[in-house]
Amino acid sequence: MSHKNKKNKDKKKQEPKLKLRRVISNNLYMLRIMHETAPWYMPVDFILTLAFSVAEFFSGAFMLKVIVDGLDEQGASAGWLFLFVGLLFLIHLGLNIFQNYFFNVLSVPMTVSINTKIKTQMFAKMRSVELSCYEDPAFYEKYVKAMAESTNRAFSVLYDFENLMNQLFSLVANAILLCTIDPFLMIFALIPFFVGFLGKKRNKLGFDENNERSKIVWHGDYIKRCFYLTDFAKEMRLTNMQEKMLADFDQNHKDFAKLKKKYGLKVALLEYLIQISHEVLTVLGASLYAVYAATVKGSLSLGDCVVVLNSIGSVSGYLRNVVGTVTKFHDHGLYIENLRTFLEYEPKIKARPDGYIAHGGIVNVNHVSYRYIGAEQDALSDVSMTISPGEKIALVGHNGSGKSTFVKLLLHLYQPSEGSITMDGHSADDYELKSWRACFETVFQDYRTFALSVGENVLLRPMRDDEDRARVTEALHLSGAWERVEKMPKGIDTVLTREFDDKGVVLSGGEAQKVVLARVFASRSPYIILDEPSSALDPVAEYRVFENIMKYTKDRGLIFISHRLSSAVLADRVYLFENGRIVENGSHEELMALNGKYAEMFHKQAENYVSQPLDEEVSI
Repeated sequence: MSHKNKKNKDKKKQEPKLKLRRVISNNLYMLRIMHETAPWYMPVDFILTLAFSVAEFFSGAFMLKVIVDGLDEQGASAGWLFLFVGLLFLIHLGLNIFQNYFFNVLSVPMTVSINTKIKTQMFAKMRSVELSCYEDPAFYEKYVKAMAESTNRAFSVLYDFENLMNQLFSLVANAILLCTIDPFLMIFALIPFFVGFLGKKRNKLGFDENNERSKIVWHGDYIKRCFYLTDFAKEMRLTNMQEKMLADFDQNHKDFAKLKKKYGLKVALLEYLIQISHEVLTVLGASLYAVYAATVKGSLSLGDCVVVLNSIGSVSGYLRNVVGTVTKFHDHGLYIENLRTFLEYEPKIKARPDGYIAHGGIVNVNHVSYRYIGAEQDALSDVSMTISPGEKIALVGHNGSGKSTFVKLLLHLYQPSEGSITMDGHSADDYELKSWRACFETVFQDYRTFALSVGENVLLRPMRDDEDRARVTEALHLSGAWERVEKMPKGIDTVLTREFDDKGVVLSGGEAQKVVLARVFASRSPYIILDEPSSALDPVAEYRVFENIMKYTKDRGLIFISHRLSSAVLADRVYLFENGRIVENGSHEELMALNGKYAEMFHKQAENYVSQPLDEEVSI
């Protein structure tokens, strides 16, 4: 088997396939969400659809037959014809007025509620899943697709369901009318039904094309972000990345062209065959038969002939659209499957609302190991540690040695592959999740500031009263950020970043890190975790911050990661990580006396500090 054929075969195996029951279930699942959120929306919508279908039938083919036959009868009174048409006029007028009022006024809060509920469910689920889900490409792709499709897909399902109702009613009503005129005409109307599988094939191609297009779009969007986001501004101007990105952008457009070349001819051919079956075989074929029956055979009246000429195309179109709409529900089912898979995912780390409430206590890490998805070896292996309230612990080691992974396990962002983490003898799994994480105030190396006020960035919630404001101010003093914040236009009420506020303030790396570090002093958590908390600070600012942290958190546990081993001197216990294992632990004095790897690293770093200018930063 050739490589290309094997690749195509593997691709077909990966293509999503849903059984009919699951397709129906998925579409009903989406309609159920809408109905639970806005119970009156769908019933009113369906009644309107049915009312318009009835009105359109009587004002279409049926009205033509009545008028032509009525006018063709000699001596017939035209009064009842005016009454019939006038009544239809009033019905249409009333339905259109109510429809506009419903969709533009009454349904607005309902549609907002539906959108809000679906998005809120997705946000809540994404917040509840373990961090490893973000690192699983397959899961994260489902989340991105589900988020992009969710609300639009919900209303698409409803719209197509309405269309199906309308088309089925119109099909049945017009088919009955044609059968009363001449049953032979139904043969022409059924032609599109026999080529309905072409519509299914076309929709399947559309689904495949959309999937491939989405990856190209994501890549193109990434390239655009590299040109306009502040994060990339310096590198794009100081390096050759601009040329690389422009080349990728050109390739992105070529990929679009290849995609169109791959699917365009197939889709065009299917569209042509579908159109021919409708416009030529059905409409023109039935029209020729009707004209022959009326003029040669004399079996059709003038009114019947007009109805046939007007209705045969409609019946054929309704039949074709019914088949097409039914196949759309299969497409909806595929997209909704992403949403359902995501929303029905059971997190490995449970929220446990009925669990123990954590208040801080002795934390025991018992032979914990962890392996990332797709990795060939453990990121952490057989790690054990005891952390007591008020104890100061330093985690040191080279990049990639497992320190940050250990912290994320401690925060219960990951579920250990092996081993357990307990607090006061109870497993982390037995605690109410929010209370467990609330025991740890954490500042990560890749911290984030939000497009909110300084105070909200410090508290990570709205400021409620003067006590909160005083708390924020004190925290900013202790972190060293107050001098900068004090000069801002609105002080602690100043919005950070200019994303939503033209008068917002953009902080430097060191300034932002000081604001983030203020969270430590503003919180009351029994434990503090700092992952490279001073990476953007100068040595003097770093010394002051650590001095304040040690002074104002003496009754709280402190776990900090630092590449500057001078900070480790302040810790009660130091743990040296290497290749996911703890290879040495003890106080600074004990490890120096051991004269092992920690002592070697400390001496090398101390020598570099002595031999290099004071303003240079040395880390391991």
